[in-house]
Amino acid sequence: MAGTFGSLGVALSGLRYSQVAMDVANSNVANVGTDGYVRRRVVAETMGGTVPALWSRDQNSAEGVRVSGLQRMSDVFLDARVRTEHANQSYLDTRVAVLDRLESGIGEPGGSGVSAALAEFRASWQNLGNNPGNAAARSQVLAAARTLADSFQLQGRNLDTESAELRQRIVVDVEQINVLAADLAATNANISDATLNGIDAGALLDQRDRLALALSELTGAKATLRPDGGFNMQLNGVQLVDGREAATLTVATGINPDGTGDGSPVTYQLTSSAGTSAVSPGAGLGALTELVDVTIPNYRAGLNSVAQQLADDMNTIHTSGFDLNGVAGTALFDYDPADVAGSLGVLITDGDLVAASGIAGGGLDGSNADLLSTSAGVESSYQRLVAVFGTEVASAHRLASNQQTLTSQVDNLRESLAGVSIDEEMVNLMAAQRTFEAASRVLTTLDSVLDTLINRTGLLR
Repeated sequence: MAGTFGSLGVALSGLRYSQVAMDVANSNVANVGTDGYVRRRVVAETMGGTVPALWSRDQNSAEGVRVSGLQRMSDVFLDARVRTEHANQSYLDTRVAVLDRLESGIGEPGGSGVSAALAEFRASWQNLGNNPGNAAARSQVLAAARTLADSFQLQGRNLDTESAELRQRIVVDVEQINVLAADLAATNANISDATLNGIDAGALLDQRDRLALALSELTGAKATLRPDGGFNMQLNGVQLVDGREAATLTVATGINPDGTGDGSPVTYQLTSSAGTSAVSPGAGLGALTELVDVTIPNYRAGLNSVAQQLADDMNTIHTSGFDLNGVAGTALFDYDPADVAGSLGVLITDGDLVAASGIAGGGLDGSNADLLSTSAGVESSYQRLVAVFGTEVASAHRLASNQQTLTSQVDNLRESLAGVSIDEEMVNLMAAQRTFEAASRVLTTLDSVLDTLINRTGLLR
């Protein structure tokens, strides 16, 4: 577009471009605290020139500027890395949080755990060995035995409570995963429609990224970019989200609909129009599953073993002694083999029936009590159990800390690209303002030129 009037269009395009640049910078600043927001940048291009032809010649010296689009400052490969590291972090953080609660429930070392109760139990036998005819000492033995049994039962209840809570959490997480998958499928549809209609889909792409990150943190699912800008999500190679369709994740075994356990390992399946497939989620849901199926049952089995060892050893020695009346001792502890720690109880309620003597006939002998106070094996077994669990907790903390360093690194890299910098946006605003002022000055100059051309041409004075 040649000529003075054409220059007005060039200046107008500069004004329009500067206005868009200021609006985008303003939007970036307004969303500086919005979670998942990716900053935009205006992409400019020269307005179309003359198409070359055999007998044509471009008479224009300038064609102005226009906005060709808005660029989201993101990197698909970096975003994929962020999702991967966040999935790993979610797995480790979930384990650390639950293991810390379990460790607090164990209460070791401390004055209220099994170790302290064992020490008190041994001391009561030693005191009875020194005073075999003392009724208070016999009552103290039974009280210490009940305290010890209660300590095992308390740990067992803590484990049962934690398992029940984790199962309930799994049910809630599965429901949340299905909601997120459905939302991502709907977002994919909106992105596709916006792309086809030439509408800026920046806000939808931000929402897509947030949903994909949340699904990755819960399940470890992998995202694949679609040609229309949406995401497909795969879990163990099975489509969790495929374009506009979302599969449904369900608990196949291990947890009843009301959140209670059915005694079998927890398994999952995905159901879609393509059929039903078994899957093994990772990340947060995978950590919960491992805790319910492996970590807690392993510790529970070790605790049951220690409780059974205690009961069997004490019963064996106790039945070889004699009570205050000279009668052979009976079993001191009782338990249910299916749940030893949770059912451990004291059978004897009468202090006279405590078999402190190693001699028949009712003499005031305390040799059997001394033997019961010094028998070894249970303490070392329990210490090994707690030490192994403590090592597992410490290892989980180290891994989570190391992973946090890596996660923070990729988050910072992404933030440096996609995050909003107030200083940078202020510079962009000032640049757009100056551009707008310069284009306005061009219009003022052109107005003066046109005024001279139209109103003053031909005047002699």
